[in-house]
Amino acid sequence: MKTIFSGIKPTGTVTLGNYIGAMKHFVNLQDEHDAYYCIVDLHSITVDIDRVELMNNTRALAALYIASGLNPEKSTIFVQSEVKAHAQLGWMLTCLSGMGELERMTQYKDKSQGKDRIGAGLFVYPTLMAADILLYDAELVPVGDDQKQHIELTRDLAQRFNSRYYETFKMPEPVIAETGARIMSLTSPDKKMSKTDTNPKGYISMLDAPDVIRKKIKSAVTDSEGIVRFDRENKPGVSNLLEIYSLLAGISIKDLEAKYDGLNYGVFKADVAEVIVAELEPIQQRYHELIDSEELDLILDQGRDKAELVASRKLAKVEKAMGLQRKRAKVKK
Repeated sequence: MKTIFSGIKPTGTVTLGNYIGAMKHFVNLQDEHDAYYCIVDLHSITVDIDRVELMNNTRALAALYIASGLNPEKSTIFVQSEVKAHAQLGWMLTCLSGMGELERMTQYKDKSQGKDRIGAGLFVYPTLMAADILLYDAELVPVGDDQKQHIELTRDLAQRFNSRYYETFKMPEPVIAETGARIMSLTSPDKKMSKTDTNPKGYISMLDAPDVIRKKIKSAVTDSEGIVRFDRENKPGVSNLLEIYSLLAGISIKDLEAKYDGLNYGVFKADVAEVIVAELEPIQQRYHELIDSEELDLILDQGRDKAELVASRKLAKVEKAMGLQRKRAKVKK
């Protein structure tokens, strides 16, 4: 079994886009891999976030992981900051990184644009992400297209370390979902659905009530043509709804086009909403069972302990390779 690692930041609202583009894939991959799924809270503090909000979001995301189908008997589920090796290896890899290669990271450019103050943490974000992956000898890393560059840097750093010291790290490969990787905003279908969107009408929260979901889908941007047809370039709104419907219901887009041939957008949207409601209702029910339970704490404690054991062993090898061990006096006999 190959080892797989991935994580989501506990910032903003967890959306239907996060679920389709990441969490559903996490669930599918856990059966055939040694899976580590992390709530990457250290990455969250690279931008300003309220401390109470971060704590609440971290717990909520963990509950949604499990409610969505992650099985703690198959996957190691844990909070990043509770395994100190992540921050330690992140610093070591930062010392191996060049300013130029970090400046070229597109995510850094995007998130720092127009800001008066840019935190150093945002700049070295990719080296912490590399540490997350390399600590567990992850061979596969499910990511979106926007994170592919970070995996390339992770590979460069692993190769650099292996060449400079000795063979320690495996080379990870990105796993980019063929479908569902880019669920778009309901109000601006040319933009990806985002959990940090300031307009709540643009996204479906995984915890939205059924009537809220129905209302958001009803008001989703489409076009004036009135034909349910997939055309990402000319009909982005309709195409986005078709993709959501297809991925959740397991019906091909071609069959959906045939089903709604001659029907108006109102009928189509109403059915899209019901498919989303049917998918999220059992997840929401399980979430509410978990969120204030000791069961969730036990799962996270067990995940932390397993992750810490694996990560500490890898960290010890890295420390030895870099000379970060105190040389002891030779005792004369």
